[in-house]
Amino acid sequence: MPDPKRHWRDYLERKGLKTTQQREAIVDAFLRSSGHVALEDLLSSARRKYPRVGLATVYRTVKLLEEAGIAAARHFGPGQTLYEVAEGRAHHDHLICDACGFIIEFESDEIEQLQDSAARRLGFNVLRHRHELFGLCERARGIAGGSCPGLAAGRQPNSGAPPSRRGRV
Repeated sequence: MPDPKRHWRDYLERKGLKTTQQREAIVDAFLRSSGHVALEDLLSSARRKYPRVGLATVYRTVKLLEEAGIAAARHFGPGQTLYEVAEGRAHHDHLICDACGFIIEFESDEIEQLQDSAARRLGFNVLRHRHELFGLCERARGIAGGSCPGLAAGRQPNSGAPPSRRGRV
């Protein structure tokens, strides 16, 4: 999607919807985000400019972004829905630590090829997929001297939106 703002404006026009300064502040904050973002983070960002904007406005705006194909919801556990820009990014999968909530994005041509091969072998045409692996980081597994990516990124276990890291397998 070369110009998500143009796509957003076109979507609103097609739907006969008007925009507001608050809604645009939310959209701009979302498009500036990298990785995964929580509704609360978008609310905080929008409130810097418009202190009276509410969570309901953020939620409705993000739902419109989803309908427009600009945002994608990712469900990383109970009550842990985060959003990311849907288009213009390479396909990626996720490793999620159940203890600290840290999310590692990764890409693997080998996994993609295996999935495609399995689908073909079973006569299945894959249109889209999500690959999310839930587990425990080294520290959560009790490995002596093991690291916790979430703590290393400066967050407390299971507090707020998890930070992300990208990698290639």
